[in-house]
Amino acid sequence: MDAFLTSLFALAVAEFGDRPQILCAALAIRYGRVSPIIWGLGLATLCNCVISGIAGSAVHQWISEDALQLFYALSLIFAGFGMVAWRRPVDLLEKWQLGPFWTSFLGLFILQLGDKGQFVLMATAARTDMWAFAAAGGWIGVMIACLPAILFHRQLAENVPMALVRYVGGAGFLLVGSILALGAWGII
Repeated sequence: MDAFLTSLFALAVAEFGDRPQILCAALAIRYGRVSPIIWGLGLATLCNCVISGIAGSAVHQWISEDALQLFYALSLIFAGFGMVAWRRPVDLLEKWQLGPFWTSFLGLFILQLGDKGQFVLMATAARTDMWAFAAAGGWIGVMIACLPAILFHRQLAENVPMALVRYVGGAGFLLVGSILALGAWGII
């Protein structure tokens, strides 16, 4: 249950105000139909979460507990930097003519592949024998972050200070990651 809740919370925070959420909102505005975009998001996120969970399970077999803690700490630190750093604009896939489902599925799958959320989920899965729980929690966390962008795209952008949310979440990841890294090195 620890892996499920940890990945759920971490990915919900990591993806809020991030590029997948922005792309989801843009696709909802572009197509005007939310159902195929939700299905595309759900399937793309599920595929990425399963990939991350399986990769984390493989890492779990190879390294010691202290190294796993350091790996997890570094994933949080890099996620924190990713949340507060400058980012390039999101490609809104305006030239893609695949329809709402395929555009959202392929666009979000590619966008999330190698993203900070995928590394945090992989590191979370590496800390447990139950990678499927980490993957399920991560999937729900991404859905929690991105569904409001699909359903309330304009209202969300107008009423929620996305930059502030990203900075506070990034600072939280940096703090927790730094504490875990110092613990892995035996400093605290």
